[in-house]
Amino acid sequence: MKVAVQQEDLQLLAKTLQEQLLVEVSTAEVFEVKCAVNKDGLMILTQHASDVIVDAQLIFAVIEEVLQSLAPHKKQRVQCFLRVFGEQLPYAKCFLALKQTERWGDGGMEGWGVEEAGEAISYSSSSSALTYSPSIDGAEEEEEELFDPFADVPNLSALKPGFQVKPILLGAALLGIVVLGGGAYFLTRPCVMSECKEIQNAEEVKTKSPQLMRHAKSEKELLAIQQQLAAASTALNIIPSWSPRYQVSKELKASLSGRSEKISQVVMALQTASLATQKVQTPAYSLEELQARQHLWRQAIAPLEAISSSSELYGLVQGKLLNYRVHLHAVNQQIFTEEKWLKKLTAAKAVAVAAEKRQATAKSLNDWQKVQSTWLVVVNTLNTIPRTSAGYQEAQKLLIDYKPKLAVASDRATKERFAVKSYQQALSTANQAKVYQQQNQWQAAATYWDQALQTAKQISEDSLYYIQAQSLIEPYSAALKQAQEKVQVVSSLQQTRTDLDKTCINGIRICTFSVDNAGIIVRLTPEYDQIRQNNLANPYSENSDTAVDVTNHLQILREALAVISDNANVSLFLYDSQGQVIYTRTLGG
Repeated sequence: MKVAVQQEDLQLLAKTLQEQLLVEVSTAEVFEVKCAVNKDGLMILTQHASDVIVDAQLIFAVIEEVLQSLAPHKKQRVQCFLRVFGEQLPYAKCFLALKQTERWGDGGMEGWGVEEAGEAISYSSSSSALTYSPSIDGAEEEEEELFDPFADVPNLSALKPGFQVKPILLGAALLGIVVLGGGAYFLTRPCVMSECKEIQNAEEVKTKSPQLMRHAKSEKELLAIQQQLAAASTALNIIPSWSPRYQVSKELKASLSGRSEKISQVVMALQTASLATQKVQTPAYSLEELQARQHLWRQAIAPLEAISSSSELYGLVQGKLLNYRVHLHAVNQQIFTEEKWLKKLTAAKAVAVAAEKRQATAKSLNDWQKVQSTWLVVVNTLNTIPRTSAGYQEAQKLLIDYKPKLAVASDRATKERFAVKSYQQALSTANQAKVYQQQNQWQAAATYWDQALQTAKQISEDSLYYIQAQSLIEPYSAALKQAQEKVQVVSSLQQTRTDLDKTCINGIRICTFSVDNAGIIVRLTPEYDQIRQNNLANPYSENSDTAVDVTNHLQILREALAVISDNANVSLFLYDSQGQVIYTRTLGG
């Protein structure tokens, strides 16, 4: 039986079978299908690697299903083989006898069925079961060794599962394989003997498409042109390779494909730009998001810049490029600014680490001042990061953590400054008290010893100077007691007045007094009372003219007046400017 076969038809059938195996068999990605013909009819070889487990019955069933779905010209015998890559002989085979069947009606479409082949290997169409032999007898082995009908069949490239071969083309291919005396078949294929409308249409589209491309103003118009090109190109696929117009159809397809590719390049760029434009409508909340937008604009611009001035799409492209470059420049500026703020954020976190290390080892006023200034740098830097920055939220979270640490450092530095100042003031006041002692000015000496002592007591327990200040309290207390005793011995009423006069004047007149045998009567002045009231209302204000420490002064005044009262051995009565008793001290009280 003589079979006329075109190589492309065999490849088309092989692609269809391999594609169906990909769908039906889980391990089919490692399968390869080849088709050939010999004097006995159509032969189909399925090959696989040696380590793949194969269900031969399933493979033959899938092949039978594909062949059964086609419409052959007449009865045909088909041989199916399974073989391992690298082996010369197949290890299993199956014979199928395909016959004509009526699909519907009288004289309706022809199909095929499978009848028993009369061989040792057969197929039952009613039970859909295949019987196959696991080996080949010696005679067949000798014949195979002499001739391999698949040796010159080219290998198929890997197919994706989604690839579909049009049934009409596959049916035509199989007709070409199985028909006897195929001259009539080849002559009746499109564009062989008759006129070729497909080429005429393709040439018309080729002629008109450049002008349409030059006048296109949008992605939608470009896609419409591309659809025309694709339709014209697809229509050329039915022209067989033996047609005298086949070469012309190939050239037309290449031309139409080239123009379609250019349109695809521009359309993809326009779609990318559209996506980038959509993203710009919402704020970016990270540097990565800005960089993604930058990448989109670059993807949109790059293919458009590749369009030459001679291209039909040049006019459309140039109109878009300027706008896209403006958007890219804006994104570049955003990235530059964002990187600047993120660098500030990173730097602030690094300085915060240094501040924590300094704080853990601070042992002096100078150390705490450095800790305070370091935390201040951190907080000020984080405060500069604007709301528009992607780092703003992180900066705010860090500020919640860092601000209390700055407050602690500032408070500690303030305490240490006050402690240093108080300690030095206590020493200075004590030195002055010693001077008054040497001059036998016991009242002044007692006053200075008292000031030195009170100043030393004001130093906080958590201060670095606390221990040093505590070492001053005992000697200063003893010195104060000695001075007070001396004052009692040498004091007189005049001295009492002198002491009272000194006590009641400290930059301003604090009080007035009178002394008699009944005791000492002291009245606060209205001016001092006013300052005291103002201080109570606003304790953080400072009167630079008077420089009176109202917070402590009233207590110090009471103590000083008590000393005077004790020295004079008389009672003491302290009144405010309104005549209200503030403090009394009676003999023996």
